[in-house]
Amino acid sequence: MPPPQESLDLLVVATHPDDAEISVGGTILQSKANGQSVGVLDLTSGEPTPRGTAELRAKETAAASQVLALDWRDNLNLPNRSLQNDLAARRSLAGVFRLTRPAIILAPYWDDAHPDHVAASALCDAARFWSKLSRTDLPGEPFHPPKIYYYWSIHLRIHPAAAFVIDVSAHIDRKMQAVGCYASQVAVGRSAEHPTLLDDVKDRARYWGWTIGAAYAEPFASREEIGIADLGVLQ
Repeated sequence: MPPPQESLDLLVVATHPDDAEISVGGTILQSKANGQSVGVLDLTSGEPTPRGTAELRAKETAAASQVLALDWRDNLNLPNRSLQNDLAARRSLAGVFRLTRPAIILAPYWDDAHPDHVAASALCDAARFWSKLSRTDLPGEPFHPPKIYYYWSIHLRIHPAAAFVIDVSAHIDRKMQAVGCYASQVAVGRSAEHPTLLDDVKDRARYWGWTIGAAYAEPFASREEIGIADLGVLQ
């Protein structure tokens, strides 16, 4: 897909199709409700999986993108199950950053059981740095994405402290609709009895909502300090 005509307000980098929907689907919908432009870059096809195919995953991704009303989505088609923070991958991702020029990047959290997620997190950090380089053959103009935050994955059962938590109560039903578009994935290895994978996703959002006195929410980490204009932005 060609790059967006204007810079993105928010770019979510997802290791596999469905990662963005599961982890930050509510934040995407809230950003759209605020009038922001939002894109998702999937790094891999996510295949092979027990019940998926590349063609099926593409159809599921298109359906989920429509639910989220994304402004832009693309896939780098890097190798699933063996994703690496190597020079070729870094070059490809930095090129996308330079062409989409996002104000905020949402990247996978750096600590996870899935090796692809760990590699993707490091790759985002490295590509963010590369994106600003001059005297290079990377596409577009040098650009340093000003903010990068990290979202939780679902593979490692840890509970790091969040730097901030976004209330997504108004969007939980559409978030779950978007996650449900990946029918080949959400039932894999799980029974239809409670708790299903969909229950797990919604219950995590409910827990994080509880932490801030809301119905549902999504947490984020940051390696850098977060500046605010005044105390009025805090809830």
